[in-house]
This record gives sequence, C-alpha cells and structure tokens, in this order.
Amino acid sequence: MRDAYLFRNPRVVDPASGRSDFADVLVAGGRVVEVGKGLEAGGARELDCSGLVLCPGLVDLHTHVREPGREDEETVETASAAGAIGGFTALCPMPNTEPPADSRAVVEMVWKRGREVGLVDLFPAGAVTRGREGRVLAPMGEMAASAAAVDFFTDDGSCVADAGVMRKALEYARGFGAVVGDHPQDPALAGSGQVNEGVVSTLLGLEPWPAEAEEVVVARDIALASLTGGRLHLQHLSTARSVELVAEAKARGLWVTAEVTPHHLCLTEEACLTLDPVYKVNPPLRGPEDVAALRRALASGTVDAIATDHAPHSREEKEVPFAEAPFGVAGLETALAALLTYLVEPGEVSLERVVEALTAGPARVRRLPGHGGPIAPGAPANLCLFDPSEIWVPEERHLASRSRNNPFLGRRLRGKVVHTLLRGRFTLRDGRLVG
Repeated sequence: MRDAYLFRNPRVVDPASGRSDFADVLVAGGRVVEVGKGLEAGGARELDCSGLVLCPGLVDLHTHVREPGREDEETVETASAAGAIGGFTALCPMPNTEPPADSRAVVEMVWKRGREVGLVDLFPAGAVTRGREGRVLAPMGEMAASAAAVDFFTDDGSCVADAGVMRKALEYARGFGAVVGDHPQDPALAGSGQVNEGVVSTLLGLEPWPAEAEEVVVARDIALASLTGGRLHLQHLSTARSVELVAEAKARGLWVTAEVTPHHLCLTEEACLTLDPVYKVNPPLRGPEDVAALRRALASGTVDAIATDHAPHSREEKEVPFAEAPFGVAGLETALAALLTYLVEPGEVSLERVVEALTAGPARVRRLPGHGGPIAPGAPANLCLFDPSEIWVPEERHLASRSRNNPFLGRRLRGKVVHTLLRGRFTLRDGRLVG
C-alpha cells in the first residue's frame, strides 16, 4: 500500500474514544484504516513503537504566530515547524498581529499561509473589535463566512473591558454558533503590574498584579454568558478563584469553557525571584496555592484545554531588565514534556487527562474538523507519538521557533515527541522535521 504505515504496539491513548491500551494502528491514504491487536501489515511499512504512546495530534487553542507584522519574532512557517516538533497538528493563531486579524483579508491570509507551509493546520481566531480597541465590533460574520471559516473571536492581548461591547459580541456570535474568548484582565486593577501581588512583588519591589484583576472579569463574563446564552471561552486562567468560578458556571449548565497554560501549571511566582525576564508573562505566574488549584481543576475536568499561549519575542526585546521586558513565553516545542514532567510523573494528573486537554478538549471548544480524535477507521491520521520516559534537556538547538524565550530551556524534562503525522504524512519523523 502506498503511503501506508503500521505502528506496531504503541500504547494508544485516545480520550475521544476512551481508549488507553496497547494496540497496532494501520494508516494508509492519509487516514486511519484499522486499530487493533496483531494487525497484518499487508504491505505497509512497519514501525516498532514499543515504549511509545500514540495519541491524536495535539491541538493548541492559543498560539501567537506574529505574522503579519512581526516576522522578526515568528512566522507562520517557524511557528508551524515548532508545532510539529511539539507534536501539534493544529494551531489557532491569535489576532494581535500588525495589522490585527479583524477582517476577512487578514484571517484568510494567515489561513492560506498555513496551507502553503503544510506542517500543521491553522485555524485563525478573529478579533472581537475593530483594531482590538474594545469599542466597535469587528465584522465577525464576514470572517465566519470567509475561506478560513472563523468560529472563534478574541481580542487576546487585551481584555474586552467594556461590558456592553462584550454583551453584544456574545449575542452576535451566538447567531452563527461562534465562540467568544476573552483575555480576563481588568486594566484598571492590573495597572502597570509586573508580577503577582504578594511576597515576591514585595521582595522585588516590582509593581504588583493582583489576582482580582483576572477574577472580576471572569465573574463578569460568566454573568454575561448567562444573560445572553452565548458561548464563552476564558483564556489562560491563572488563579484558584477563576477556576472555581468556571466550575460554578458549568454546574449551572452555562456554555463556558476555559484553558490554562503549561507555564501556569508548572511554574510559580518564585521563578521571578531570579529577575530573568523569561518568566515575565501575562497573566503573571502565581503562588503555589493557585498552581495547585489549577492542577486540581485540570484533573477534575473543570479546565477544558491546555493552551500554550506561545508568545515569541526577539532577543533584543526580551533580554533587558525585568521591568522593561515584554510579557510572554514561548513553548510549543516543550509543552508536552513540561506537563509530563511536572504533572504526570509526580502523579498529580493522569496521562490520559493531560492528553485529553491537549487533544479532544481543545478540539471540542472550537469543533475543529479532523482533530482531537477519535483514532478510528476512516478518521484523518493526525497523530502524535512520544516516548514518555526519554530524559532530555531542551537547548536552543532543539527549537524551530525564531524566539528563545522558553522558560523550560536548560531544565531536565521527561518525555519527548518522536513522530508527528498530519493526514498520514510525517511532519516530524524520529525527532527530525520533514519538509
């Protein structure tokens, strides 16, 4: 069989079907042909996958590709390559580009560039408001009807601070089944904050950023979702009260989903004591109690997705004094390994739950066709295979991203992606990119 592969004896972790056992997976013609034990190769090339985990290709709901406008920091091509290295087959570019993705022309340009590169599928988000200025709604209907078929809107990087505008966005998007995401950050409360308000901000003498700056917007947005019946997604939550509010909303039957990032799950505000700007992120790294609450919310299913919030910056911008540096960390290449190391290995969150939050969970939030599983006959062969036991230390040479502001560089991690396939074609094979 042409372009046919038999992945022999991996552990198949497929949350979309509830499967977590050892099986063979036969792929041909870009699709899954069969899943089961002792399959016949029938002319397919066999790959011994003993010791590997095979799961759906990872899905990132929150990626900054920086194109158009800041190609010095990242491009569709380099972000796609970084995604393939990290096991991702789908990325959702954020609209805070230059110009912003607040029109059919820009979202279609990003989508077409993704198709040209061909390493991952891109599902761009559109801006909620024109210019991401928070005042006038962007033409969401036009973006939804574009070739990019946008079904997710956010002013990410900025909160939709005007409650009336946010209400209108939820009502309008409801008409065509789209999701409205928000970057929950009250600008008046966050002010010029640099790090989480608490002991660390006091010790460093840096402007504090209170948890309440996030929580009051989370509470407001949930109230607006209740009022409008709109589909709300809360981005990069970082505090215990935020995920508690999400749990309460779900218990009430509201259509509210939420994401957390690997860095907020794995690191605490104490990393900022180094004054290394790589740890300066929006929202800021929080205290141990918040991190523990985020992990519990992930384990319980309160949190729907783990999203990288991959935010690349140039060396010249990031390698400056902490207070002068821009917010954001990169992390597509190391997301899975960080989660396996900090959450799965200690036994705080199961492997199956982490995989779900990287695959089926985010795919459900955006209803992404062909991604997130299940791994079943006829489904597109969008797959990730990783070695959960390989120990490695990420270095700059491992990165395809143009930026190096990755907080996990130099850290001992367990778990590494070996193969990534997009519709049955290797984009990463034996740890090497396939052009």
